[in-house]
Amino acid sequence: MMVTGGSRGIGAATARMAGARGYHVCVNYHRNPAAAEAVVADVEALGGGAIAVAGNMAEPDDVDRLFAACDERLGPLSVLVNNAGVITTAARVDEMTADRINALLAVNVTGCFLVAKAAIRRMSSRYGGSGGTIVNLSSAAARLGGAGSLVDYAASKGAIDTFTVGLAQEVAAEGIRVNALRPGLIETDIHDDTGLPNRLSELGKTVPMKRTGTADEVAEAILWLAGPQSSYITGAILDVGGGR
Repeated sequence: MMVTGGSRGIGAATARMAGARGYHVCVNYHRNPAAAEAVVADVEALGGGAIAVAGNMAEPDDVDRLFAACDERLGPLSVLVNNAGVITTAARVDEMTADRINALLAVNVTGCFLVAKAAIRRMSSRYGGSGGTIVNLSSAAARLGGAGSLVDYAASKGAIDTFTVGLAQEVAAEGIRVNALRPGLIETDIHDDTGLPNRLSELGKTVPMKRTGTADEVAEAILWLAGPQSSYITGAILDVGGGR
């Protein structure tokens, strides 16, 4: 299994849970090697195997190096958790710069395409592969719009929804299932990047279940979509947001 953006939040929770269930996990990270190595240590302590590999998923050369390392050290890839993503400081659309928008889309959209492309070339029967599963990470923001603060992020996740549906149809006959998860308000440190320190506590009150979710709750759903229990599901987008 490969988990991009696996050094923190939902990615780290998924890597740890996968390790506990016997997966060998490639933990991708961008800027924090210590955090990635800590996740690797946790996976190994839980009985799984793991490696940490650096790379910015918006950079094609980094994606190539990541997959080459995974090929060499872990063997054939059967599961991709396409999780790497960024969020930026809250702003209205009329306050956003082109540089901000392009940098966000490069990771959240282009990066997702590049990683999926590399995975397909390993998994697809068209290339001699034995199949696999891809789980893309979207967001409830794709449905809600992010008005007044994160419209660019929401739009990038809307693109992931469409990408998931189209890609699932494209590779279904080649042994690959592709689904997406839309987390809602989840307790991870990605919210710190918005510059809104009370975001979770304030918005949590609007959730029908009256609470925020945990990274482990999302990881459970990711592993279900990745595993044989969901063998007849592809092109689906699963909301994990407490009803919001």
